[in-house]
Order: sequence, then C-alpha cells, then structure tokens
Amino acid sequence: MSNHPATIVLKTPPASIEDIVAIAREGARIEISPAVEQRIVAARAVVDRYAELNLPAYGLTTGLGAGVETRLKADDLVAFQIRVPQARAVGVGCALSREAVRAMIAVRVAGMAAGGAGVSLSIFKALVAALNAGFHPVVPSLGSIGAADLAPLAHMGCALLGHGEAELDGEVMPAQAALEKAGLTPLDLGPKDGHALIGANSLSVSQACLLVHDIERLFDWSLLAVALNFEAFRVNITAFDDRALAARPAFGQRAVAARLRDILSGSLLFAEGAARRLQDPLSYRCVPQVWGALSHAIAEAREATLIELTSSGDNPVVLASEGLILSHANFDLTAFVLAWERLGQALAHCAAATAYRTMKIMSPGISDLPRFLTTTGQNRAGFATVQKTVSALEAEIRHLALPVSLTPIPVADGLEDQASMAPRVLAKTGAIVERLRYLVAIELVTSAQATDLRGVADQLGTGTGDAYRIVRSLVEPVGEDRALGPDFMRLAKAIENSAPPASGQTARQTSLNRLPGLLPGKPA
Repeated sequence: MSNHPATIVLKTPPASIEDIVAIAREGARIEISPAVEQRIVAARAVVDRYAELNLPAYGLTTGLGAGVETRLKADDLVAFQIRVPQARAVGVGCALSREAVRAMIAVRVAGMAAGGAGVSLSIFKALVAALNAGFHPVVPSLGSIGAADLAPLAHMGCALLGHGEAELDGEVMPAQAALEKAGLTPLDLGPKDGHALIGANSLSVSQACLLVHDIERLFDWSLLAVALNFEAFRVNITAFDDRALAARPAFGQRAVAARLRDILSGSLLFAEGAARRLQDPLSYRCVPQVWGALSHAIAEAREATLIELTSSGDNPVVLASEGLILSHANFDLTAFVLAWERLGQALAHCAAATAYRTMKIMSPGISDLPRFLTTTGQNRAGFATVQKTVSALEAEIRHLALPVSLTPIPVADGLEDQASMAPRVLAKTGAIVERLRYLVAIELVTSAQATDLRGVADQLGTGTGDAYRIVRSLVEPVGEDRALGPDFMRLAKAIENSAPPASGQTARQTSLNRLPGLLPGKPA
C-alpha cells in the first residue's frame, strides 16, 4: 500500500474501473461527495416509508428467496436483517486475497452510491470507514452462483457485525478484535440494511475490474512479444499492410496492425528483401485478425463491467424520484458473463498463436535458426524442454476457455432456477491471464535469444528494441544449459507489475521511465 494513498471521491457516476484498481491495489481512500449522501438519504426515506406503512417490499417486509411469501412482523424487521448475512455466510474454500476483498467492498460501496439499495447512510459510511481503515473481512472464495454474490458479501457483512475473522495490518484475527483495533464499531443494522449488504454482484464485478486492468496491460506486452518474434523470424510485413486489411475490416485488425507498425518503426523488416518468405505461418500472418478480435472482446468486457459498476443491480430497486420500491431481475449477469466468456475464448486463441510461434522460432526447418535456439551445439538442450511448459500452459488455457456459465441446478426450492455463475467465469479468466502472462514471457525470452542468433539486435525497430533491452535487463542470453523457469517467472512478474514501454519515437523515453527497476540493469 502506498504511504500516501490517493483519495477517490464518490460522485456521479459512482466510480470507474481505474478507481477500483487504485482502491484495491494502491490503498486509495474513498471520500463521499454531498451528492452521494443526498442520493442515499433520499432512497432511504422511501424505505422508511414502506416499513412504516408495512407495504410489501422484498427483503424489507418479506422474507428472502423461497421465503418471499412470508410477511415479516413489525417487531422482526431489524432482527431479520441481522439474520440475513449470518444465514448466508456459507462460503467455503481458500480465502480471497486482500486486494480482492478491498475491490469487492469498493464495488459494493459504488453500487450503494448509485442510490438503488436504500441502505442507511450510517451503514454506507461504515463500509467506507472500514475500507479506509484497512479492515478486510476473511471471505471464502467459493459459494456464489452469480445471482447476486450472496455468500461472499454475507461473510463481509458478518465481519462488519463482529463475527468471523478479518485481516488488519497483515494479521488475521477475530473480527470483533479487528474492529476494535481499527477504531470501528460493529454495524447497527436497520430495516433492509442486511439485505442491502449482500444483494449485489460485487465479487463478480470487482474481479472484472481488476482483470480488465490486467488484461489491457498484458495485451500491450503481448504485442511487444509478437513484434520481437517478427523481428527474429524475419516476417513478411505485407500481413499488416493497411491496404490489405482495409479490404475486409474485421473488428480491431486495422488498429492492431497500426500498433505493430508503430512498434516496428525503424526496423530493417521494412527494407526491400528483408522477409524470408512470401507468406509466413498463420500464427504470424494472422496476428492482426486474432489480436484484433481480442481487442474487440476486451472493449466489450470493459463496457459490460462499467455498466454493472456504475449502476444499481439491487433487487428490489429503490426509485427515490418515484417513491417506489420495485422487484425485478437486474441482478442477472447473463450479458456481462457472455462478454467475459467471449473474452476468455479470445485470450485462448491468442495463447494458441503465441505457443505456435514459440515452437516455430525454435525449429530450424521453419526459422533457419539452430534447433532449440542453442548456441553451443546439439549436445545441449537449449530451449528444448521449454516446449513442454508451453504445451502445458496452452492446454490449460484451452480447457479454462470452455464455458462454465450455463445455468446451474435450481436453488431456493426451485424458485431461483437460473444463474450466471459469474464468479467462476471471472475466476477462470483470471487463471487464463496468469498462464498467458507466462506464455508471453516465454515468447519474449525465446525471441530475444533468436534475435541474438539471427544477428539483428542492432537492426530492431523502436518498440522492439525497447522490448529486447527489457528482456536483456532481466534475462541473460542462454549459452550453457541452465534453469530457465526462474527467468520466465522474473519476466512474468515484471509484465504483471509494470506498464510496457509505449511505441513510437516521441513516447520512447517517457515510457521507459515508467519501468522503474527494469532499465537499465542486470539480471538478478
């Protein structure tokens, strides 16, 4: 966490993806604007009126799920809200990471700030105070089917009530003790407040926010890896000539090709006769099409995530301007999930192409380079066994890209018979990203080695030259056989934590300054 965290002011719209990332990973604090307070108070007035008049409202004057037909007595409204998170704290499995919990709380706060939850202002402020104090409930990762993330948010709510466990300053302790140490008091729930805590898809949306950030960064690094492989392989640049791509302008392909031309600007690949072939293998030639499809899928997933982040999916929704509480199904994430399933499959296509290119750059019959990129003869392994890691990663990604979002078995006595499985979709997409990051690191290392063997390290383009120097600042050329796993892990960590250098002459020096600790330097 930063020693001087930024402050995110909740206003209209409530938050951005970048805000959630800053809160989760950089310790940014939340400040509530007067407009948000007014929105919360106006919605709460509608809830109070419904409770006073004993009007039917799901989760306020009635039970939840299969208990929707059960009307609550006036003297049970508050006690019921206390029971709501306790009865739904049924999660199992490994605990969510600290950043995942922070993101989940921040997304729930953003959803409440939209005004549809009808939560008490005191409870809303208590969530913000807990997050700002670094109070992090211990939340099991499994148990939600994506029709509101009830179980994860229930564990969050229980900890804020003083039950269960929480992490504070790196130490896990009983939640009550953590509240006291943080200078916080247990929540004092009123009517509807318990339901407002849990009735949202905050885990799913928070995972999406973090993944959008990670995938967009990995996309940029992957293009650098592609381009450096292009240099080492000596591709034919007509594959990303805009005149050819304009003949059938599929989603994203012209923009990706323009990025590649920018990264390769100044390369001798643009010289007459630089290409070794008239047409290269498809994993090289189809990069604009495949990465263009990925860029389109990323944009769609980002848009779907923003809709969920900046809106109210609470059921029922409080419409302060109308003075109404309406039941609905806006918690259903089918559109959101389909965007993320598609993105996972787009990532898998890019993973396959990355794996194929990595294999081909090692093959003398295709690359005209020494087998397995060894510089010391065929009695050395070179990168031979790296192919097994590449194959394993690609196979796992292909499996993870299979859909998991088709409707699970009905619950709530059959009343809730459709759900999106959103948390698992996002979890498997995260696993895809982790594995693809390793594949990109491997392609960068093998391409740098191939560049050395080809003897073109001094003929690279602006962006590919930067990529080559980054690799060489972390990974030495492979001569005698050595353990390469640590090299890949080190570069993958740099990819995860650092923005890549921007391509183009004017951006070069500024972008390199964004990679502290990477340039200049030597391998650890």
